Amino acid sequence: MADQYDLLVIGAGPGGYVAAIRGAQLGMKVAIVEREHMAGICSNWGCIPTKALLRSAEIYGHMGHAKDYGLTAEKFGFDLDGIVKRSRAIAAQMNNGVQFLMKKNKIDIIWGEATITKPGEVKVSPSKKPVVQPQGPVPKNPLGEGLYKAKNIIIATGARPRVLPGIEPDGDKIWTYFEALKPAEMPKSLVVMGSGAIGIEFASFYRSFGAEVTVIELLPNILPVEDTEISGLARKRLEKRGIKIMTEAKVSKVEKTRSGVIAHVETKDGKTQQISGDKLISAVGVQCNIEELGLETVGVKTERGAIVIDNYGKTSVDGIWAIGDVAGPPMLAHKAEHEAVITVEKIAGLKVHGLDKTKVPGCTYCEPQVASVGLTEAKAKEQGREIKVGRFPFVGNGKAIALGEPDGLVKTIFDAKTGELLGAHMIGAEVTELIQGFVVAMNLETTEEELIHSIFPHPTLSETMKESVLDAYGRALNI
Repeated sequence: MADQYDLLVIGAGPGGYVAAIRGAQLGMKVAIVEREHMAGICSNWGCIPTKALLRSAEIYGHMGHAKDYGLTAEKFGFDLDGIVKRSRAIAAQMNNGVQFLMKKNKIDIIWGEATITKPGEVKVSPSKKPVVQPQGPVPKNPLGEGLYKAKNIIIATGARPRVLPGIEPDGDKIWTYFEALKPAEMPKSLVVMGSGAIGIEFASFYRSFGAEVTVIELLPNILPVEDTEISGLARKRLEKRGIKIMTEAKVSKVEKTRSGVIAHVETKDGKTQQISGDKLISAVGVQCNIEELGLETVGVKTERGAIVIDNYGKTSVDGIWAIGDVAGPPMLAHKAEHEAVITVEKIAGLKVHGLDKTKVPGCTYCEPQVASVGLTEAKAKEQGREIKVGRFPFVGNGKAIALGEPDGLVKTIFDAKTGELLGAHMIGAEVTELIQGFVVAMNLETTEEELIHSIFPHPTLSETMKESVLDAYGRALNI
C-alpha cells in the first residue's frame, strides 16, 4: 500500500498535469496516474503536432507566393516524411517537458490504468496500451499496480475521437486525427467528414500540399460554433483555395474500394451523391473517456457521456473532482488547464472564481485563422440584448497590407446600454494570437469607452481590434 496522497490525479494531459503541479505548489503530496503518455492528446496527438504540420503548410504557401514579395523561390517542394518527423519530434519534446515538470515538482508518476474503488481509494492496473516514453523505456521499478489512497481525486482522462457506426476508422483508408497526423504519403484526394476545428485544420493542411479536399458538414455552416458571418467568410476563403464544401449533408455510408473510399452523401434536397477519395478523415467530434473508472460504483453522476460538475470541478461525490474534456464542452486544452487551477485551489480552501465558459476563447488554425470569445451576434439577439456591432476589415490596416494579408475581419459585439463587450470574432492572419486582447478585456469587464481610450501600437494587426470597437460606435477612422 502506497502512502496516502493529498491529491491523486487520473490522466496526465494538459488538465491533469497542471492540476498536479498546482497541487504541489500549494504543498500537497501529489501523484498522477497515466496509462499511456505524459502531456496527453494535446501535446502528443492534438494541439501541438497539428500546429507543427500547419506551420510547414504555411511556409510552403508563402514560398509559392514569393514573387509577390519581390523574391525568387523556384524549384521548391516538400518532404512529407520530414514534415511528419518534425511534428513528431516536437510532440516528443513536449512529452519530455511535462515529465521534467513532474520531477521538478516532486510529483509521483504512477503508470497504469486507474479505477476508483471508493471515495479516497484508487486501484491501478497494468496499462492495456504501451507506455510511450520518447526519451527511452519506462524507468525500472516505477510506481504502478496497486491500491493508492488520496484525500482528493481529480479525474482528467480526456476524450477520444467519436466513431460513427458503419464508418469505423481502420487506420488505412478511414482515418481519425491519429492517422491524419502521420501520413506515409500525401493522398491525391481526401474526404473530410465534419467541419469543426479538427476537420477544417486537416482540410487546410492537406489542401496546402495539393490534395483535392471535400468537406462534408451536417449543419448549415462550417465551423458551426463560430459567428455565422465569420463562418461564411471562412467558407469563401477555403473554397477560393480549392476546397469543396458541402453543408447540410450527411455521410450515410462509406464504401471501401481497392484504391480508396466512396462516401455516399445525402444532401438536403434528399438526393445522394458519391464522393471518392484516397482517404477519409472522420472528424465528427469526440467522446469522453469515462469507461472503466468505477464511476457507477462510487455514484459519480454522468450526463450525455460526460461527468457532471459544478463551476469548481466538484462531482456528485465528495472528494472526487473532474476537469477538462471528460467533464464536457468546450473541449479545449486551455479550458482544462484553467479548470485544473480552479479545482485545486478550491480543494485547498482558497477563494476562487468558478469557470465562466462564456470567456473561454476558441481558435482554429487553418488558413485563414479563426478566433473568437463570448457571444455570437445571433446568441446576443436570442438573449434579447440590444447590441452594437462593429466591423473592421484587414484591408484597412497598414500592417496587414504590408504582410500581404489583406483578407480578414474583426467583429465586436457590445451591449448598447452598458457598453459591455459581449463577444469578439475574428478571421485572418494571426487572429489566434490577437484574440487574447479581447479575452483580457472581457475578464476585466472593460467597456467600449475604456477600449477606445487604450492606445494600440502602430503598425500592428492589433489596430484592427480598436477600429472594430470604434466602428460599433460610428467612430471608425480608417475605413
